[in-house]
Amino acid sequence: MTSRRADRRTPLARVRGAIAALVACGVFAAGLPAPAAAQSGRGLPVIRDAEIEDLLRDYMRPIFRAAGVGEGVVEITIVNSREFNAFVADGRRIFVNAGALMDAKTPNEVIGVLAHETGHIAGGHLARMRQQIDNMQTMAIAAMLLGAGAVGAAMVGGSRSAGDAALGAVMGPQEIIRRSLLSYQRTQEEAADRAAVSYLTKTKQSAKGMLVTFKRFADQVAFSRRFIDPYAQSHPMPQDRIQNLEALAQKSPYYDTADSPVLQARHDLMRAKLFGFMDTPDGVGRRYPPSDQSLPARYARAIATYRSAPLQGAVAQIDGLISAQPQNPYFHELKGQAYLENGRPKQAIPALRRAVALAPGAPLIRTMLGQALIADGQIDAAIPELTKAVARDDKNAEGYRQLALAYARKNRLPEADLATAQAAFVSGDYGTARQIAARAKVGLKPNTPGWLKADDIASYRPPAAN
Repeated sequence: MTSRRADRRTPLARVRGAIAALVACGVFAAGLPAPAAAQSGRGLPVIRDAEIEDLLRDYMRPIFRAAGVGEGVVEITIVNSREFNAFVADGRRIFVNAGALMDAKTPNEVIGVLAHETGHIAGGHLARMRQQIDNMQTMAIAAMLLGAGAVGAAMVGGSRSAGDAALGAVMGPQEIIRRSLLSYQRTQEEAADRAAVSYLTKTKQSAKGMLVTFKRFADQVAFSRRFIDPYAQSHPMPQDRIQNLEALAQKSPYYDTADSPVLQARHDLMRAKLFGFMDTPDGVGRRYPPSDQSLPARYARAIATYRSAPLQGAVAQIDGLISAQPQNPYFHELKGQAYLENGRPKQAIPALRRAVALAPGAPLIRTMLGQALIADGQIDAAIPELTKAVARDDKNAEGYRQLALAYARKNRLPEADLATAQAAFVSGDYGTARQIAARAKVGLKPNTPGWLKADDIASYRPPAAN
């Protein structure tokens, strides 16, 4: 049993407190589709993986084209979370949880969800939602001030009951605004549904996967709130919305179109990789028992083995994967990673060189090769590899960190400082980035490309949050 202390303040004082609390709390931010950490890119545990990122790019390239969104404009970031969720942060970034990729049994399910998020970007929904919140906030303050005036009048008349009634008039708009924002958000969600189906139709893909995913959430809500996923909470699934989506999806001539076997095979390997890294070895064994000799099952077990058992057994399993698909760069990458993380960089280098040769456009693999070369003392060989890696992916924080280490080993300290500043900058640590970039400028020749980059970082100020 809890106690509740009586509020002995006057109605006018309560009004003032209510207005302050309402403005101070996040009530007007309700409905924004992304967590605050995502707005700055900081605070979210992110997964970088060449194989998964390459697959997601292949999934979304046709969708972005159909939506009129430049492929280089929108970034897809994988969040290290087992929950099923996807959201748009700032109109140019789609965040998708690893759990969404692990739970989706077909490429079409992932493509449908990401097509929906692309609909939010193409429709400018985040900016419009913020404008709607600003409008609602103005209306709320006006209504509360009018109510405050009514309370003041009631106090002059000496009527406490009239003052309490006026206080209710002050607080009433809060619920009205909350409902208005939720209604506005539902309108945006339905618009994103329609846009997603249109993109899928234009690219001759089915919306069935999207429908399957959304029905699953609707069923979870109906079954028990204990099983509601964050995606279902931020993407409300009333039955009429499901029915509208189903009608739209079934009108498409491509409704029964299945994913290509090649794409499905890559999807299965991606899921196996995520389970191998994110699940416990026992969990991997239950999901992929030894009796399952499919390539995804062997992939998951090989990853689980190298993470928890002697290296020799893992390498034997990885060599079996390479024998099955000798041109798969990610199997060679895994072998190199297994050696490197077990303190054997010399054995890692040939595998990573082979992976880079098979996937020369994969900067994350090249970064790992550079890391192995540094660990083996081959600094002069590491620097060009890492320079290529960060040139191709300028958000490659690990690449910059390894490049900084290589420069430091060669006593090229201004360049090491610049690389360190770039690593901090792309990680969102702007204060550290500015401090180290300023130090780098002292040792770099003025007006050279490196000096100009250090100057850009040292003078950077992040835009104010909305």
